Amino acid sequence: MVRSMTGYGRAQKVLNGRDILVEIRSVNHRYYEYSSRIPRTFNYIDEKLKALLKTSVSRGKVEVSVSISNIEGRDTEIAINRGAAEGYVMALRSVSDELGLVDDLALSKLIKLPDIFNIQKTPDDEEQVWNDVSQVAKEALDRFVEMRAVEGERLKADVLEKADGILTMVGKVEEISPETVKRYRERLYKKLTEILESKDIDQQRVLTEAAVFAEKIAVDEETVRLRSHIGQLREMLQSGEPVGRKLDFIVQEMNREVNTIGSKAQDLNITRLVVDMKAEIEKIREQIQNIE
Repeated sequence: MVRSMTGYGRAQKVLNGRDILVEIRSVNHRYYEYSSRIPRTFNYIDEKLKALLKTSVSRGKVEVSVSISNIEGRDTEIAINRGAAEGYVMALRSVSDELGLVDDLALSKLIKLPDIFNIQKTPDDEEQVWNDVSQVAKEALDRFVEMRAVEGERLKADVLEKADGILTMVGKVEEISPETVKRYRERLYKKLTEILESKDIDQQRVLTEAAVFAEKIAVDEETVRLRSHIGQLREMLQSGEPVGRKLDFIVQEMNREVNTIGSKAQDLNITRLVVDMKAEIEKIREQIQNIE
C-alpha cells in the first residue's frame, strides 16, 4: 500500500489516574526524522516512543506531542509529621500546667498548626507510565498510519493517471517518427531534382541519405525504455512497500529519455508532445515527493 508522508493522528485516555494525550503529525522529508514534545519529568519515555514510531514510519519528518496530567490528588502522598505533632502537644500541655489553663487541646486544633503534615509527590512507576502512554500512542499511531494510507492511495491514483497520459503520448511519438523520415526523403528527392534539373536521380543516394537521417532521429530505443520505466513505476506502486526513493530515481530516468527524444526531434508535433510529457513528469515528481 502506498502511503503519503503527510499525516496526523490523535488519541486521548485516562489511565491509572493520568489524563494522557498523544498527537502525531508528519510532513515530507527525504529520510526519517523524529522530534518530540514531552514533559521534562517524563523524558525517559522518549526513546521508546521513537522506537515505536519507527516500526510504522520509514520516511517523513515526524513530530510527537505528549501531554500527561495527573488527576488531582492522585500524584500526592500525605503523611503526619509525628515528631512535630508530639512536640506541639508536649509544649502546649506544659504551658497549660504552668499557667493553670484548661487543657482543651483537640485534634481539630492540632492539625491547624504548621508543619503537622508532610505532602510529597508520589514517585512515578516508570514501567506503568510507559505502558499507559504506549497504549495511547499506539491508538494515535493507527489513526496516523490510516490517514497516510488514504492520502497515499489518492497520490497513487493521480500518478497512475498521469503515467497513462504519458504512454498515450509515447504512442503518438512512435506513430509520427516514421512519417518524419518519409517526409525528409520526399524533400530530399525534390531538392535534388531541382538542383540537377533532371528526373535521373540516384535513388540509392536518396535512400542512403534518408537512412542516415533516420538513424539520427530514431527514438525507438528511447520510447522502449520509457515504456519500461513506466511499467516499473506501476509495479512499484503496487508493491505495498515504501517506494518513494525508488520512484524518484525512475522519474529521473523517464525525464532523461524524454529529453533525448526532444533533442532528436525534427518534427514540431513531436516537440509539442515532448513538452507535454515533461510537464506530466514534473507533476509526477511533485506527487512522489510526498510518497513514503
